Amino acid sequence: MSSPCVDSATSCRPDPALTDPVAAERPARRTFVRRVTNPRLGLRARITLAFTLSAALLSTLLAGTTWVLTRENIVNQRESSATRQAFRNSALISGSLDRRTVDDKQLRDSLNSLESDSPSRALVLDRSGKWTYQTTAFDEKAIPPKMLDQVDGGQASRMRINIDGTPELVIGIPLPDVGGLYFEFVSLADTQSALESLSASLFGATLVTTLAGAALGWWASRRTLRPLADVSVAAEAIAGGRLDTRLGAIDDPDLGVLVTSFNHMAQVLEERMDREGRFASDVSHELRSPLMTLSASIEVLASRRDDMPDASAQAAVDLMVADVARFKQLVEDLLEISRFDAGAARLDLSEIRPGELVTQSVAWSQSPDVPIELDSDLAGVLIRADKRRIVRVIANLLDNARKYGGGATKIELKRLAEGVQIAVEDNGPGVPTEERELVFDRFSRGAGSNRRAGSEGVGLGLSLVAEHVALHKGKVWVEDRLDGEPGARFVVELPVAWDEPLEPMDEDIA
Repeated sequence: MSSPCVDSATSCRPDPALTDPVAAERPARRTFVRRVTNPRLGLRARITLAFTLSAALLSTLLAGTTWVLTRENIVNQRESSATRQAFRNSALISGSLDRRTVDDKQLRDSLNSLESDSPSRALVLDRSGKWTYQTTAFDEKAIPPKMLDQVDGGQASRMRINIDGTPELVIGIPLPDVGGLYFEFVSLADTQSALESLSASLFGATLVTTLAGAALGWWASRRTLRPLADVSVAAEAIAGGRLDTRLGAIDDPDLGVLVTSFNHMAQVLEERMDREGRFASDVSHELRSPLMTLSASIEVLASRRDDMPDASAQAAVDLMVADVARFKQLVEDLLEISRFDAGAARLDLSEIRPGELVTQSVAWSQSPDVPIELDSDLAGVLIRADKRRIVRVIANLLDNARKYGGGATKIELKRLAEGVQIAVEDNGPGVPTEERELVFDRFSRGAGSNRRAGSEGVGLGLSLVAEHVALHKGKVWVEDRLDGEPGARFVVELPVAWDEPLEPMDEDIA
């Protein structure tokens, strides 16, 4: 009676509650993992961006504060200096004029005697309309009416205005002794130019500070994430089968916990894989002895099959012979798999002729009539490979085509620039795109093979092909047939250094 399956998407796995009653009584183990949303930016980019934004914000704040304070300081100093000078000039004007005898010459002489630290223009007028004099191109229309009324009312005033796009400071002072008004126009163009230069300098400093923050963030993120990069490399090494990989000690107290936990996890994983590998190897070895005895007994029964009285006994013997053969193949495959898991698989290299090896492999297989297309460039060529494993690869591909692809239609052997290529084609339904990697997993035969009634495969043949090819540092994949006909094409590529001379070896040449 078969056991129910927990997941039959790729392979049938027995329910742990049926195989381990103690496990069924234990509460289910739960692993709580904090859910982290998938950000658009990586961690290094986010750290760099955080440093950049912080530097930009801080430098902008400092630059803005500096500009505001400096601007107010410069403008206030300029206005205060101009105001003091204007009051001194107004006092000189008031003292040099006689209200009763004011004329143009007297005004001109008084205004020309004024002192000024910077270019300024003066306007003196009498609101009664008796006299007006100016040393500027501006007249009283340039003065804001509100300011004019305020000064005419006896209150000194100053105001910043724009005249034809040029900033001007207008200072108005009443002259009560002579019954006039004194206005002085002071250009702020130099002050504005200085502020613009200051703004450009502060903007440049902000940009440089932002770029420096970005560079510092990139350096800090790289230094901070370097241990995580080491963890990533170690995890990839463990995933590739190097279970003895460990992280080096680190002085950082925060990251030290991560390193310790990772090394402990790797240690536990290695010990568990070793136990499972030894268990599979031990079980396979233990099964071989009774299997050999059972196989010998079945052979005796099969040799006397014709002497049995009825057809049912003969059919039972045939079924036993087939099942024992399948059981024997399964044990051999498990032993081979356990060697790969234990890291004990090694290449037994010898010099072989690939054309002759493929021809002999097909002749020894259960599909000896498969057509063979050999590349003429491989005639008489020697390569170095593990003959037993290559023969096993070809046999497994032919068996896979026979069991699931309706039989192999041909096998090709080609010479490539960097190796040799072996391809086996069949006329079956093909392998769906989403299953082309799964078929090389252990105990996986694909959806099409699961629907095939009476299939005798167990799903280890292609996984062994992948292991043997990987041991040669080659690659294997499945694709559609090149001629567009229905079917699958399994391709194996083995690297060959054609320019490397072969050293004499004592092994047999296939």
